[in-house]
Amino acid sequence: MNKKVNTLLFILCATLFNILVALFSFTVLFFLYIKFFMTLIPEAGRYWGFIIIFLVSIVISFFTYRVVLKYLMKQVDVEKYFDPIFARKRNRRD
Repeated sequence: MNKKVNTLLFILCATLFNILVALFSFTVLFFLYIKFFMTLIPEAGRYWGFIIIFLVSIVISFFTYRVVLKYLMKQVDVEKYFDPIFARKRNRRD
C-alpha cells in the first residue's frame, strides 16, 4: 500500500472510531440518566437531560479521539506512512 491509501484508511478508521466512541458514551450516559436521575427531575425538565447527554457524549468522543491520536502520533512515524491531506499551493511564478 502506498501513502495515499494509508491516509485514506486512517481517516476512515479514525472517523469510525470517533462515531463508535460517541455512540458508546451516549448509550452509557443515557442508561445512567434513566436509572439514577430521571426519577429525581420533574417531568417538565426531563428532555433537557437528553440534550445534555447528547452534547456531553460528543465532547467525550472529541477528547478521547484527541488522546488516542496523540498516542498514535508518538508511536508511528507519520511522515513515513501517511501522505499530507492538503498539499501546499505552489506559486504560479515558478
